Amino acid sequence: MGRPGIVSDPVTRAAVLASAESWLHTPYRHQSSVKHIGTDCLGLIRGIWRELYGAEPEIPPAYTPDWAEATGEETLRDAAARWLIPVTRSQPGDALLFRMAPNAPCKHIGILEAPDRILHAYWGKSVVRSHFAPFWHRRHVASFAFPPLP
Repeated sequence: MGRPGIVSDPVTRAAVLASAESWLHTPYRHQSSVKHIGTDCLGLIRGIWRELYGAEPEIPPAYTPDWAEATGEETLRDAAARWLIPVTRSQPGDALLFRMAPNAPCKHIGILEAPDRILHAYWGKSVVRSHFAPFWHRRHVASFAFPPLP
């Protein structure tokens, strides 16, 4: 599904946003992906995928909170590239990947809601709407669109 050159359509982007908004206030729970019960940032993306496409294309392996620092591998970015569509210009409804430290692997993912807002599962809090502030802009390293709906 994540083939380069296939551009996600406005209907898909609107569906991604509607799904992401329905996860607002879901408590943060490491390795979870259950709306209104608990999710982490990856769980939010997994939940959106299930709502829009059905079964997940792959199940992530168990991971610790420090998995990116421990392995140094681009696990999150590589998985996004397998199933989502890389884009150079982010639009609302796209998934945004972030590096939380310079030269570290991508470790956080959220949905661009508007040019100045993101929806993401915030550690220790819940799925929140955040200002896409300079803090996040400095850490943003890749954007991906969801594939067109079947």
